[in-house]
Amino acid sequence: MAVAAVALMAPAIGWAQPAAPAPGQGAPDQAASCRPQGMFAPPPSYKPVEQLADGRVTFRICAPEAQEVKVTSTDNADAIPMGFPPGTPYGLAMTRDASGLWSATTIKPVAADTYRFNFQVDGARVPNPMGTTWSEERMGINSTFETMGPEGAFQTYRREVPHGTVSEIEYWSESLGVKRRAHVYTPPGYMNGTTKYPVLYLVHGAGDSDDSWTSVGHAHYILDNLIAEGKAKPMIVIMPFGHTPDRPGTDLLNNNDFGNDMLKDLMPQVERSFRTLNTPQSRAMAGLSMGGAHTIRNGLTHSDLFRYIGIFSMGLGFGPDAQKQVTDYETANDAALKRGAKEFKLVYYAMGKEDFLYPTVAPTRGVLNKYGIAHVYEETPGGHTWINWRRYLADFAPRLFQ
Repeated sequence: MAVAAVALMAPAIGWAQPAAPAPGQGAPDQAASCRPQGMFAPPPSYKPVEQLADGRVTFRICAPEAQEVKVTSTDNADAIPMGFPPGTPYGLAMTRDASGLWSATTIKPVAADTYRFNFQVDGARVPNPMGTTWSEERMGINSTFETMGPEGAFQTYRREVPHGTVSEIEYWSESLGVKRRAHVYTPPGYMNGTTKYPVLYLVHGAGDSDDSWTSVGHAHYILDNLIAEGKAKPMIVIMPFGHTPDRPGTDLLNNNDFGNDMLKDLMPQVERSFRTLNTPQSRAMAGLSMGGAHTIRNGLTHSDLFRYIGIFSMGLGFGPDAQKQVTDYETANDAALKRGAKEFKLVYYAMGKEDFLYPTVAPTRGVLNKYGIAHVYEETPGGHTWINWRRYLADFAPRLFQ
């Protein structure tokens, strides 16, 4: 979704003990409020998220009338950022000072990486009111922050390297009968040149949106840094919206609607609008979790369109009907898999040992081996998290279009 980084809201991190007056003692005096006073008051002096010198992180929010405030995150040590299995996010209890400013500091350092979070104010989910970076989910929005350090440098903005451009496109899907959106990364130099580029179609997971691979996945920074170091070929990255309108007979993972939209509507739109190399040898498809399922069903079965495939934290054969899933997949795609064995230049498969989908590795690799599809398998520590997925992309991208 170095990898064994400590996730933001892990119970193992622990939290600092309250040092300010406990909540529920009445609203603070207005004159001492943390709110700016007057129409032209300067911005507040406090930082809503601050990485301390020792690597710990302090969170702050001004909420004088609130009775209970927490920091919440869907990124946690159990490593299910998308909400599987069901449950509420872990919360960090905050304490209020006399001005109505709530704060909390982690006891242990937070590993260098990028994290999503929000505040919970009297039970209501509140994005950081002073925030400037955000990540859209399938529904709703998260605030984000990044902790800095050498182990996270591969996915951070570096001022000394050339940078590509991230844009949004909207297009009409004849397959679905709705307007759709995708995010697009074009590499450094694209805007001022005439060069045509290979294309990676990169799909998000079930809890996310087409915004996620850049807002929290930092795919654009990962590519910028790899290209600057000469480790990856310059490429265009198309990040589709992985969800389709609900209708009877569809589900998140076995979803032909997504494939029809991507192959019949999005790809032609991209090839009309961008300077793309339009051969199978110049196209790749990859995805995490749900996006990995889309890739298994629409990329691994289409060597006529894609010669490079990446599957992150997903596989065939999960749950009580695991064997039936595998058999049905093989039956439906027998000819395509046989063709792929001859044509794919790379099939890359990555999974964390603590991932709840780890049991899908054996049946998935079994299918690949049965059809003689050569593949690279990367097994890492950690689970179903963006901490893993950013690193999978950084390992996968240099292997493309070689």
